Amino acid sequence: MAQIVAWCWMLVTLALYWGVKWGYRQHRAWWSSPLIAVPALLILLVQLLHEPFAEYFQVTHWLGWMLGPATVAFAVPIYEHRQLIRKHWLSLSAGVLVGMPVAVISSVMLARWLNLSDLLQRSLAPRSISTPFALVTTGSIGGSPQLTAVFVVITGVCGMLFGEMMLALLPLRSKLARGALFGAAAHAAGTAKALEIGAEEGVVASLTMMLGGVATVFAAPLIAMYLQ
Repeated sequence: MAQIVAWCWMLVTLALYWGVKWGYRQHRAWWSSPLIAVPALLILLVQLLHEPFAEYFQVTHWLGWMLGPATVAFAVPIYEHRQLIRKHWLSLSAGVLVGMPVAVISSVMLARWLNLSDLLQRSLAPRSISTPFALVTTGSIGGSPQLTAVFVVITGVCGMLFGEMMLALLPLRSKLARGALFGAAAHAAGTAKALEIGAEEGVVASLTMMLGGVATVFAAPLIAMYLQ
């Protein structure tokens, strides 16, 4: 019986995602985004039905595994616009080399200013990169994968929500700069929003997100030294 209930939860999760996604296409508002609405509805259902999280996670955990292939899929538009990358490789590289350390250092400094625990500091450090990269990095620097995953989602949601507001305030007319802003600050969620704005913005955001993630993973020993 427990197995049937668990599989029902998986079907509910998928049905909620496709239903919310359809609704988001009809009415594009921040609160109707699948990234926000689906988790909120699932939490509400789990609480109302008093369902143990362990039973829900028993079958649905494989959905988290799909984050890896989903991130790799961002390479498709990158390949299709490779000429754009060749043209602006220096600007993109500079953006990643500056954006990655700024994201890590600012997160840690804020955590220290708020007097957060060492575990929270280490879990917050990789919050600005996509989940698969962030989980690898946090494991290398002594953070909590569960906390890091939460911080990554919060960062993506905030970046997606406030990104367009920042573009309205900042004089960024370059598609390169607009895409890099979303990719560096809000990883996959920001990349999805950048793709809604334009194809080139989405490509630049994808590239910035992936390069930033790889750079952060390789820089994990340096991050660990900084956190000492």
